[in-house]
Amino acid sequence: MPNAANAALAEPWKNLWNGDLSLTDTIIAEDFTAHAAPLTGTGTDQIRGRQALNQWVSGIHAVLADLAFAIQVGPITDEEHMVVRWKACGTYRGGFPGASPEAAGRPITFTGTDTLRIADGMLAEYWANADSLLFFQQLGVREVPAWEENGS
Repeated sequence: MPNAANAALAEPWKNLWNGDLSLTDTIIAEDFTAHAAPLTGTGTDQIRGRQALNQWVSGIHAVLADLAFAIQVGPITDEEHMVVRWKACGTYRGGFPGASPEAAGRPITFTGTDTLRIADGMLAEYWANADSLLFFQQLGVREVPAWEENGS
């Protein structure tokens, strides 16, 4: 796929993470796989399929009100990949394992880099790299949640 077509997926990818789950069927491959330990914890380091991705996105929005992602760098593309550097901001709602109770209502900002493989014009595979340490520090997490300790 030409680089320009791959780059065109960056905006809808960002919009999906901003909560527009209606985009999933149009930009995400049915056999989509993500390699990451979501900040909200699922006990696994792989997310498989469109529905699982939607649950992951919904999960982070449940923790952070008014969550908004912005692309800071990229997209950087080749024939089958896209990379974007992003920044996310939201307001912590409460309920995150290990977070300080005083953190509720606190503005949270964190960054990350997404590397995606594209197949047949759809996002097929995803490697997420978020600054979870910064995220945890802003929530006042003093101990790593159990789902992080085992490498999940």
